[in-house]
Amino acid sequence: MKRPFFLATLMALVALSSAVFAEETLRWERLPLSASLWVGQERVIFFDHPVRIGVPASIRERLHAQSAGGALYLKASAPFESTRLQVEETDTGTLILLDVRATRPPAGQAALEPLRILDGRPAAAPDTTPPNRGAASTAQSPDTPVPVALTRYAAQSLYAPLRVVEPLLGIERVPLPRSLGLDGLLPEIHVRSSALAAWRLGDFWVTAIKITNQSGDWLILDPRSLQGDFSAATFQHQALGPEGDSTDTTVLYLVTHSHGLAESLPPAAGPAEAAKNLPPQGAHP
Repeated sequence: MKRPFFLATLMALVALSSAVFAEETLRWERLPLSASLWVGQERVIFFDHPVRIGVPASIRERLHAQSAGGALYLKASAPFESTRLQVEETDTGTLILLDVRATRPPAGQAALEPLRILDGRPAAAPDTTPPNRGAASTAQSPDTPVPVALTRYAAQSLYAPLRVVEPLLGIERVPLPRSLGLDGLLPEIHVRSSALAAWRLGDFWVTAIKITNQSGDWLILDPRSLQGDFSAATFQHQALGPEGDSTDTTVLYLVTHSHGLAESLPPAAGPAEAAKNLPPQGAHP
């Protein structure tokens, strides 16, 4: 007797969930895409890859933008006319142009649905090669050098959704020392550095370091400016925007051999030495 009611309830839930998860889909084909926002309502835009966004100064006080795991979260605090945003895929370098306009929502109108942007490239064919069971092999590329595999794994772990992180046989998360002397890591530019996470594979370690611009200028990041003994060093982005901009932060991946990062850093500088290493305010790198 309860089965018809159960089926009716199930169908209603399916219909409701379909409405909740409805989304608008656009395809990036090198032509600017348009997205509407309603003041006071957050709209989520999904991408096929992890992204970061640059917000023009003209609307920076009226648009809050945040990126996480291949999604953008946009919320306007006041109306503004169509303005072009540059969205960068962090793993491919592809730039997507997004024209955004914010207006006040009509009375009684439901919130805008999420927007999904497809990059227009064909999906890569799955790799069916059996993984090499050695401790220093990736599931997809058995011959990949360990520093490269470690860096890729760390970057995916921090930027990509968990479901797309490539497995790496033998890798283990390792604890970070309570204090790392990172002040001397990039003494020639005015940045703040803090350790995020570390992993180990065999005799190699990789440590992810958050780098934040502390100046009002764009900074070019050059691995040759790093101070320390590293097997490999990779910046997630090659430049940092001015302090307070959405592009003012990136991640540095440092690979060390036979020990963790602490043993590869230069000795901590005293207050006087540290002051000498900082460029004057407003100086270009």
